[in-house]
Amino acid sequence: MDIAHSLQQIPSSYIREILAAASDKNVISLAGGLPDEQTFPIELMKPMLGQLADMPEVFQYGETAGYGPLLAFLRKYYQLPDTHSAMVCTGSQQGLDLIARAYVNPGDKVVMEAPSYLGAMQVFGLVQANMLSVPQTETGPDLAALEACFSNDAPKMFYAVPDFHNPTGISWSLPTRQKVAELCIRYNVALIEDAPYRELRFTGDALPLVSDFCPQHSIVLRSFSKIASPGLRIGIVTGQKHYLEPLVKIKQGADLHSSVPMQALLLGLLKHQAFNQHIESIRALYKTRYDVLYAELVAQLPDGCAVTEVDGGMFVWVTLPTCDTFALAKSLLSNGVAVVPSPVFYADHSTAKSALRLNFTNAKPDDLKIAVKRLAQGLEKQLSPNKADLVDVE
Repeated sequence: MDIAHSLQQIPSSYIREILAAASDKNVISLAGGLPDEQTFPIELMKPMLGQLADMPEVFQYGETAGYGPLLAFLRKYYQLPDTHSAMVCTGSQQGLDLIARAYVNPGDKVVMEAPSYLGAMQVFGLVQANMLSVPQTETGPDLAALEACFSNDAPKMFYAVPDFHNPTGISWSLPTRQKVAELCIRYNVALIEDAPYRELRFTGDALPLVSDFCPQHSIVLRSFSKIASPGLRIGIVTGQKHYLEPLVKIKQGADLHSSVPMQALLLGLLKHQAFNQHIESIRALYKTRYDVLYAELVAQLPDGCAVTEVDGGMFVWVTLPTCDTFALAKSLLSNGVAVVPSPVFYADHSTAKSALRLNFTNAKPDDLKIAVKRLAQGLEKQLSPNKADLVDVE
């Protein structure tokens, strides 16, 4: 039986392949966006886990939009306007999929930063969107390019990760957030704000969501995978009620509802008096690991390489002299360190600048040091032929 045409156009996921290889115990993985298992709040969840045995109602079929008590809590937790509502998804990735299926027809234009989140490109590729790219600067999207795109191409939506961007780790500045919101309102473009890393800020003060400046033109995706546990598979979508109604219809046909016991468990966790302290402990742990990785990269990277500083999240972005980053990643993997090469984060691989995405949350400090040493050795080997070519030309 032939697979659908839309699926035939989607290449196999490089990240899925490299994660499979990185599962080797001899490989230090800086590839995946995995939280450290020691951050999972098992002890904080134990009281609610015990209570679930006396709550048979949560083991019955539930409402598609989500577990009522959790939704009521989240309305206050996120301070949603009266015009807005929340719905629960099986991970925020499902929320993104529901948005694409509800609102994007084949050929509809969706704007994304370049580079951008691979999972979003896969989702929009499956609905056959026309993905348009705008360059990214150190403070967010290139605003002139974004306005030109909005004005000339009339896209339906702009997908973005403003807080600790995946893959580059940057956070948009306040002026950029305000300007993007202004442009979305002026050109009637829906902002899809993906915020899975927002709570992982370990330096500086939190900035408003971009959607705070254009609440009637935006949908926000949130995740509890990074601050609770990926295994819970709980994501939240918020936005105007009429924006979310089509998503509920599609979810009903997809899986009826997300796990109700897991939603009840999450609610118990969010209400636990030590939950905020739990978040602070995650931030402290990840800051320590980031500091180690950043210091080692600065000390050991060959000339011509640069690492972008971040204030939180899970990733750093290392720019390189022009080279074959796929070959480099393959070579590094054979030497015991897994990384993700930059082209997978571009809709058009040919436009990708040479770079690597590195994760710092799921490796211990000593392993990070070893990984950077292997990375630096691999880079020296990969880049040395280029240096020789330059010498020959001169």
